Amino acid sequence: DEATDPSISEENWECIQRFCDQVNADTEGPLFALRLLAHKIQSPQEGEALHALTVLETCVNNCGDRFHSEMAKFRFLNELIKVLSPKYYGIWSSEKVKSRVTEVIFSWTVWFPQEVKIQDAYQMLKKQGIVKEDPKLPEDKILPPPSPRPQNSIFDTDEEKSKLLARLLKSSHPADLQAANRLIQSVIKEEQEKSAQVSRRVNTISEVSENVKRMDELLENYRRHELSPADQDTLQALFQRCEKLRPLLFRLASEAVADEEALAEILQANDKLSQALGQYRQVVASQ
Repeated sequence: DEATDPSISEENWECIQRFCDQVNADTEGPLFALRLLAHKIQSPQEGEALHALTVLETCVNNCGDRFHSEMAKFRFLNELIKVLSPKYYGIWSSEKVKSRVTEVIFSWTVWFPQEVKIQDAYQMLKKQGIVKEDPKLPEDKILPPPSPRPQNSIFDTDEEKSKLLARLLKSSHPADLQAANRLIQSVIKEEQEKSAQVSRRVNTISEVSENVKRMDELLENYRRHELSPADQDTLQALFQRCEKLRPLLFRLASEAVADEEALAEILQANDKLSQALGQYRQVVASQ
C-alpha cells in the first residue's frame, strides 16, 4: 500500500525495495506479490496503477527466475490484459496506464523470448487490434536484464561491464536503474552489430562457394565446347558477380582480424574465388 500510494507523486523507492526483499524472502512471495500487484494495476486511480507498474518492473529486475516464471503464466498475464481490453477495465482505464501496460508486456517479449505465453498474449492483443503497433520504449524505461543471455554475450566476456550492471541493478535509485537500462541497450546494440557481421560473413562465404562451384561446372563445359549461348551469358554474369564479391571478402577480413577461425574461413573462400576468377580469365577471356 505504501509503495503504490496514489497520494504521492514520486516513487517511494525505499518501500519498493522492501517489497522486493519480502518477495525474495518468502517461498510463496512471487505468487502473492503478483496477486497484489494485479489488483493495484487494475485500480481506477491512475497514480496507484502507475506506481504498481513501477513496482512490478522493479520486481522483474530484482526478484529472479521464480518471479519471472510466475509472471509469465496466463493467470497473471490475463490480469494485465483486462486493463487493456474494452470488455473489462479498458473502457475506464486511463490511456497513460494502458500505454504503460502495453510497454511492459512488449518489453517482456524482447527480454524473455523463451516465454511462449508472453509472446502469445502480446500477439493476441495485436490480432484483436487492442495493440495497433509496437510501442517505442522510452530511454529511461526500467527494463529487466536479458534472461537468459545468449552465449558469448558481451556481459560474459567483459567483466567490468558485468560488474557495473550488477551494481546498478541492485540499487534502488532511479538514476542507477536508468543507467543500467542505457548500459543494457548499448550492449544489445553492440551484440546486434556483432550478429550482423556474422550473418554477412556466413552469407557471403556461402554465395562464394555456390558461385565458384557453378563456375567450375560451366568452365568444364566451355572447355568441351558444350556451352549454350544462354549458359555463356550465365558464366559471364557469375564472373562479374564474383569480381564484386572480392572487395566484400576483404572488408569481412578486416572486421574479423581478432577472430582467427573466422579470418581463416574468409581467406580460404578468397583463395577459391581467386582460383575461379583466374580459371575464367585463362579459359574464356584469353579466347
